[in-house]
Order: sequence, then C-alpha cells, then structure tokens
Amino acid sequence: MNDPVRQRDCAPPDGDLPILTAVVIGAGFSGIGAAIKLIERGVEDFVVLERSDDVGGTWRDNVYPGVACDVPSILYSYSFAPYSWSKVYAEGAEIQRYITDVVTKWDVRRFIRFGTNVLSLSYDERGGHWDIAAGGRTYRAKNVIASYGPLANASLPDIQGIDAFEGVLMHSARWDGSFDFEGKSVAVIGTGSTAVQLIPELVRRAGKVTVYQRTPGWILPRHNVTVPATINKIFRKVPPAQRLTRAALFRATETSALGLVWNTAVTSAIAAAGRRYLRSQVQDDWLRRRLTPDYRPGCKRMLVSDEYLAALQADNCELVSWPIARIGASGVMTCEGIEHRADVIVCATGYEVTKAGPPIEITGRDGRSLNEEWARGAFAYKSVSVAGYPNLYFTFGPNAGPGHTSALMYMEAQIDYAVELISLTRSRSLRSLEVTPEAQAEYNRWLQERLTRSTWNSGGCRSWYLTEDGFNSTMFPGFATTYRKILKNVDLHDYVAYGDLAHTFAGSAPT
Repeated sequence: MNDPVRQRDCAPPDGDLPILTAVVIGAGFSGIGAAIKLIERGVEDFVVLERSDDVGGTWRDNVYPGVACDVPSILYSYSFAPYSWSKVYAEGAEIQRYITDVVTKWDVRRFIRFGTNVLSLSYDERGGHWDIAAGGRTYRAKNVIASYGPLANASLPDIQGIDAFEGVLMHSARWDGSFDFEGKSVAVIGTGSTAVQLIPELVRRAGKVTVYQRTPGWILPRHNVTVPATINKIFRKVPPAQRLTRAALFRATETSALGLVWNTAVTSAIAAAGRRYLRSQVQDDWLRRRLTPDYRPGCKRMLVSDEYLAALQADNCELVSWPIARIGASGVMTCEGIEHRADVIVCATGYEVTKAGPPIEITGRDGRSLNEEWARGAFAYKSVSVAGYPNLYFTFGPNAGPGHTSALMYMEAQIDYAVELISLTRSRSLRSLEVTPEAQAEYNRWLQERLTRSTWNSGGCRSWYLTEDGFNSTMFPGFATTYRKILKNVDLHDYVAYGDLAHTFAGSAPT
C-alpha cells in the first residue's frame, strides 16, 4: 500500500503545497497519543513534527541518575496501551522503552519527521489552513495539534554571574552521562521533584555535594518496590484485573485532591504525615527546621522520596538555605558573604513552562498574535481551544495541570476532544471550527473563580504555577474526574463553524 503521507511529503513551491488534515507538533506522550487517535479515526494524511532525533519528549531528554516517575506507573501510561511495569514507580529508561514500544505497535514512526523544529504557525483565512514553518520548509494543514508539552525547554536559573562560572555547568534535562563526578565538588541548585531524585545519586558518586535550597518541600515516602512477576502475569492473562487496579489507584489519587487542591481537614492530615516522616528521618533540630515548609501541602508539587532526607545527612553533603547572591568563576556566593567553591554546578531548576506565551510564534485570524494575547497569562477554552485561532488545539494547554494525579489522565481527555473536533470538521466538510469569545470568557470566569478558593491562589501560596502578578494559568482547580467530564462531549453551541462554501454556521455545525 502506498503511504499517503510520504506521497505528499515532497517540497513543491509554496503555492502548490499539499494541505494535510493535521500537523502534530511534538513526539512526546501527547503527540504520540494524538497520532494514534488520528490513525484510529482513519486519518492518514498527517505528520508529526519532532525537533529531536527520537520520540519520548521529556523522557528522552531526561537521563540524569535517579530519573523516575513520581506518580504510580500504572497511572502513567495510556489507557489503551497497558504495560507490565517492573516497579511501582518506573525509572525513566523504562518509560522511554514504553513510549518506543507504543510507537512501534501502532506504526507511528512513518508519520514522524525528525529533526524538524517548528518556528511558527500562521493561519491563512482565505485558504482555511495553517502554514507551519519548520525545518527549513513550510507544511500546510487544516488542523494543528500543539503537543510541544510544558516540559520541553530547560530553564537555567536567573542568577547573576552564572555565565562567568569556569567549571562545568550542567542542567538536569541536558545531562552529560560521560562526566565523571568522582572526587568532584558539586553544587546543586534546586530542591524540587527532579532534585530529590538526583541528589542521592550525586552523594553516592561525588566527593562533596552542596545543596542550595530556596524553599523546602513537603516530602512523603515513596515506598518504591518491584512489582512481583506473578502480579504482572495475572495482569497479562486477565486484563480486567489490571484495569480494576488502575481504576482503584486512580480513585485513591483523586481523594488526595481534597487535601492538595483545597484547604481541608485532609490538608492537615497530609501536613501531619509529612512532619512525622521528617521527624523519623532527621534527628537534628536545626536541619529539620530548615526542611519544614511554611506553606500548605499542594501549594507546590508534593515530593516523594525514600532517600533524599538521608542523603542530606551524609558526611559529604551540606544543605545551604541562605539565598544565592551570585555565581562567580569558582563557585557560588551566598548572601551572607560566603563563597562555596565548586567544580560542577548542576541546575535542577525545571523548565520554561508556558504561563505567559507559547514557545513558538502563533499568528491567528486577522493577524492576531497569541504570543501577545498570552503575554500576561495564558488562557483557553477547556485548555484546548482559543478564540481567534481556528482548528488549533492544545494538549497540556492553559490550566490543564494536575496537582494530585497523573497528567496523562488529563492529556487523554484533551487528545480525544481535539481529535473529535477534527473528525467533525472532516465529516461535515467544514473549513474550520473556532470557539466563540463568549464561551471562552465564560469558561475562564468559572475557572478563575474556582481557583480563588484553591490552595494555589489563597493563603499566601507562591509557586511556579503562578505568573509574577499572581495569575494562575497552569493548574486545573478540581478533580481529574471533573476535568474529564467537561471534555467528554463537544458542545458545538460554543463554536462557530465555517463551511467550505463560505457559509457561516453560528453555534453548531451543519448536518
């Protein structure tokens, strides 16, 4: 059988470019999931544009020692592609293998264009399509699924003098596996979810590790154990058993939202459990005081680790809680005037999360710029659609972040919603579908009102979830069940559909 995508993937003059049904940006979890759902709907004329040379996204890029999932593995997989995980919390290499296996099983690789970095999207109203500048050429498609993900671009800390450091500067997401840490003095900046995995490994390898903490986090034990072979054997022979286990664990994580999304009695119980765990692991009063958060659980991402607190007490590890003043040629200067010499600085400082503008230039209808519209905080309708940008759909878009369970529970709902809209556009011969400004505004009024009562927007919470002026464009204020229910059905009354004959259908698509 001829590959319809390969037939069309030549490079004719721009005026003769083929118009694909869809372009998917990114070959991480959400991009691969979107590709599979398009294939299942019978769509074959699409491409996945991936700037790297392999699939996997953040799991391809993050290969630092200790990298692992911090939610139970059984929830960190597609619902349509169960897997026999080796541990309760899978390591990064196993997650990457899982993604690769899924790509092979659904034959997705033939649609992927590797080494193709997307620079911009521009909507052509006259032609009813998007022009995508990527990899030195232009792709043209009726629909775009933006699956570049929130954890795509590593972020170095904004610290004076960081460029002057003469030692080795390394980001956790750009790890150099060939570097030998033995006998080295290592400075680690950051104490979030990546750092608590990485620091114990560095303490085992390096001569000295100095950890610079700005804010302590709430920590609970991970209790990571190997999944017994008999359990995986049962899951393979009796698939409903695995589905029931996944459902039960999902319900358990949903219950935790009562304490992490809102301030309730469950919040106090989580805090008490965190303090008990800290007391059981750290005997020194002064160290324990510095490791005790002064905010509610849920304000920042909960940390899970069986090794981090012990690593901080190792003979070759030191916790520094004084703020960093600057970085010099030979190390880190803290605000009390002490210079801590270092051979290596490791930045476990996260990513440039899309809170105030997409990472690529997006120009919509009437020449409007999404980068400008999102400059003070991103917004969307149901995290997926934005008024003024027809046939453009986001995964992990604004306010799609979970504070208590697997992000894939949200992601699959977004993919299904976007693919349903694309299918409607195809089946009803529509030029485009665009959410109305009124529906978008109403949804965001409801969303922001709920956020005012959440942990993130009350009680003095300060975290990377918020913009500098306190706008929350990151988290969804509720249960994953609620979010999935919101996205379960497409309400065409919230969209304007334009037919190919330039006839406008307000409120719903034509039959």
